[in-house]
Amino acid sequence: MPRRKVSIIGAGNVGATSAYYIAEKVIADIVMVDVVEGMPQVKALDFLHAGPMRGYDVSIHGANDFSAIADSDVVVITAGVARKPGMDRMDLLKVNADIVKSASRHIADYAPNAMVIVVSNPLDIMCHVAYRTTGFGVRRMAGMAGILDSTRFRYFVAEELNCALSDVHAMVLGGHGDQMVPLPRFTTAAGIPITQLMDRAVIERLVERTRNGGAEIVGYLKTGSAFYAPAASVAEMVEAVITDRKTLAPCAVYLRGEYGIENLFIGVPVLLGKNGVERVIELDLDESEMALMRNSAAAVQKGIDDLDTFFNIH
Repeated sequence: MPRRKVSIIGAGNVGATSAYYIAEKVIADIVMVDVVEGMPQVKALDFLHAGPMRGYDVSIHGANDFSAIADSDVVVITAGVARKPGMDRMDLLKVNADIVKSASRHIADYAPNAMVIVVSNPLDIMCHVAYRTTGFGVRRMAGMAGILDSTRFRYFVAEELNCALSDVHAMVLGGHGDQMVPLPRFTTAAGIPITQLMDRAVIERLVERTRNGGAEIVGYLKTGSAFYAPAASVAEMVEAVITDRKTLAPCAVYLRGEYGIENLFIGVPVLLGKNGVERVIELDLDESEMALMRNSAAAVQKGIDDLDTFFNIH
């Protein structure tokens, strides 16, 4: 039986680190494609040189020709310009929409049966670009956002409680940006809701830090953005699909009435498996939580409206 195949479009920091994390799971052969001559090839070769020590016995191939993604089971889109200091995710729209649109055309041509995972920012809007361009079914398209935002929230909570990172589980919904919706009521440490372990002021501080998690890293890097945690989040999603793991986690998916939201990609809890987005989980949110979700959806919708204005892609 042939080994499963994962292709990553964009071999920059996020793409290459995703390839590394996926390789270490030993679940699929990997292809990295990038328009920069030689870059994906040298990174693939360097990863292979580490294979005997790290124990991943998979094929890793770098290419500049998009035909290398042919027959992929999963394609990850990481290509795009990184956010810079003072730049909102929406500022990336004009530049990255064209890049994602081009990548999506190649996916439709060479990997028409693949599950697509979008990482490029502004995430929720780039999901729309990929969805419209590929013509794929909504359950074969998901954005990596909620897993990353949730793992940041998990870390901040564990740091505050001085407990093991693995003891904390968190839930962050909504758009991947300033309007994301961390849910303290659904965030636990060893099964205990953090609302019983911290006072409201501390929780609000951690929620705000989660919302600004990406910007905090950009502020340090100046000319780049986060890549270790985003890449680890990509690897989690890829593993769920390739191994049919049935992972329940928040991802940006297309909603058709769930949470009262229509025709938008936005972060909600889903079940990921071999068929892609196999189920959307509707949490029983209270009115304040639903209000935050509506505000987040409105921000994503504004981005879609801007997208249509600038690129006229209906």
